[in-house]
Amino acid sequence: MKKIALGCLAAIILSSMVACHDSETYADQKKRERTAIRAFIEEQGINVISEKEFLKDTITNVSKNEFVLFENTGVYMQIVRKGCGEKIKQGETANVLCRFNEYNLLTDSLFLTNNILAYSSYPDKMAVTNTLGTFTATFVSGTMMTAYSTTSVPAGWLIPLSYVNVGRMIEENDELAKVNLIVPHSQGTSYALSNVQPCFYELTYQRGL
Repeated sequence: MKKIALGCLAAIILSSMVACHDSETYADQKKRERTAIRAFIEEQGINVISEKEFLKDTITNVSKNEFVLFENTGVYMQIVRKGCGEKIKQGETANVLCRFNEYNLLTDSLFLTNNILAYSSYPDKMAVTNTLGTFTATFVSGTMMTAYSTTSVPAGWLIPLSYVNVGRMIEENDELAKVNLIVPHSQGTSYALSNVQPCFYELTYQRGL
């Protein structure tokens, strides 16, 4: 039943996707994306800090609503919780379970999520490998793979893995790593890439079996 429900969800999402206007050039679309990201940052009162400042302690102050901008990718990241456990080690491949909300910044709307009761036992699962500090991943199962018909993981989802722990909640006070991300189309899903769509993600990471 879960697979059927996911298939229906994917069909609804894909049928609602509207192509960009034919009259728009790629430059126009990128300008629209930059405008949407700037508007979101302003509306949310986000305090952007530099990567140099962030690397002093690899902390973003949530009380100040800090996000670090990674200039080379255009991704903005806020670490809400560092998480329990440990980072994925050099040379290690680990299964990582994710819960997420994906918002389309062009329409200011929730685009996709697995944070609903029907999927409470069906998180998105990806196999992640750390090779000399560079993370690669493929989806094994879940909403993202079903909705977008691909195993490709958005590059923006992998950036936080250098800075958060990926563990399992064992002790009473253990918490899963949680981040907020502003992801430009170049670091997003295949649909975001083809439609120059920026997204905002609320995302958690948990070590799977």
